[in-house]
Amino acid sequence: MTPPIRVLIVDDDALVRAGLSMILAGAEDIQVVAELGDGAEVVAAVNQHRPDVVLMDIRMPRVDGLAATELLRSRRSGAAGCGAEGDGRPPEIIVLTTFDTDDHILRALRAGASGFLLKHTPPPEIVRAIRQVAAGEPMLSPAVTRRMMSYVAASGADPRRTRARDALGRLSEGERNVATLIGQGKTNSEIARELSVSVATVKAYVSRVLTKLELNNRVQIALVVHDADPPR
Repeated sequence: MTPPIRVLIVDDDALVRAGLSMILAGAEDIQVVAELGDGAEVVAAVNQHRPDVVLMDIRMPRVDGLAATELLRSRRSGAAGCGAEGDGRPPEIIVLTTFDTDDHILRALRAGASGFLLKHTPPPEIVRAIRQVAAGEPMLSPAVTRRMMSYVAASGADPRRTRARDALGRLSEGERNVATLIGQGKTNSEIARELSVSVATVKAYVSRVLTKLELNNRVQIALVVHDADPPR
């Protein structure tokens, strides 16, 4: 039997934590392993409970969720204790918050969050997001996706565009093709069909892109692609 998806809830509001726990208790394939009230406790809790997914609030009293996300996602494969199997991989992170400014969204995604949802997101969508990011696919609400792309498009020619183009220039043609399609929001299956290759081949390309560009997930690949050639 497939083990449940282990979830850590991080929010300074006890009522929000209780509500999320109740929502997730109704999903047989999800297990809440711990609840925290501050980002300062996240690293120790991840080492102890080895969650697959962290639901992370932004505003917290000592260490906010953005700083905690940056810290967790910077703990690459050498960080002992991370991941449900203790394999050193940091957990996937979904930022779940009432704050949706452009700065918050972009900082969370650039730090390596796999999802950004607002707290008024319907419970079934929160459950679906957890399942999706646990499977390696990013999850952004439609409103967040629109705002992210608008922000990148408005950024104009700046040093970030130059850095992004230099980064893509380090990729092989196949890797760059896959990265471009990820930037268009396509899944591995859709990329495989478009490039006439197997899904396993696409996954291998994605893994190489992440390694070469020192990124954590597909959202960061998409951001690099859009930084390099913002939509108009």
